[in-house]
Amino acid sequence: MTKLSVNINKIATIRNARGGNVPDVLQAAKDCERFGANGVTVHPRPDERHIRYSDVREIAPIITTEFNIEGYPSDSFIDLVLEVKPNQVTLVPDPPHVLTSNAGWDTIKNEAFLKEVVSTFQKAGIRVSLFIETDEKMIRNAVKTGTNRLELYTEQYARDFFIDREKAIKPFINAAKVAMEIGLGLNAGHDLDLNNLNYFAANIPGLLEVSIGHALISDALYLGLENTIQMYQKALMV
Repeated sequence: MTKLSVNINKIATIRNARGGNVPDVLQAAKDCERFGANGVTVHPRPDERHIRYSDVREIAPIITTEFNIEGYPSDSFIDLVLEVKPNQVTLVPDPPHVLTSNAGWDTIKNEAFLKEVVSTFQKAGIRVSLFIETDEKMIRNAVKTGTNRLELYTEQYARDFFIDREKAIKPFINAAKVAMEIGLGLNAGHDLDLNNLNYFAANIPGLLEVSIGHALISDALYLGLENTIQMYQKALMV
């Protein structure tokens, strides 16, 4: 079954709005695992507007499933990842000022840069995934970077799902087939939710992991965190 990694950035956003330690991000990470998540994801940014570097250092030792750190590979980010040694690092091409990740890597233009960064993390025993769109050229060239996995950027799928779900998922199916052909593992994330997740998981071959934050944490406000995680896990049972 596809694994569910819960991104807890939004919990940190709420905490940071008032200062202090409510809600407790560390406890949230523990609870996500306790309630059935297969992993925890964080995306620390240079301005620390949600997850802080100190959070990452505190969360890493308590994770018993899988710890995934997302982010742009700046020097400070690379140093942090090498320090805490998560199970996986997901490299995202977003500059510091963007609100959220909004594009995949150009693996042709950035091939040399990514190859060096990927090698650095792999030498430390960290699995690497690249955030990427469905462009076949970019997917095929990604193998030259040495990455272990790709994470499909699924905003377009989510946006078009209610218009024509078969048309919306078609490029992602093709992308998944290409990834499998060239021997890369496949993750996915961004705007997946309880409406569109089951259809996505049922139709994407070789899907290993989804990382979900905003929608899941928002649902948890109404449904409770434990119940929400179990609902997302049920959606992945295909």
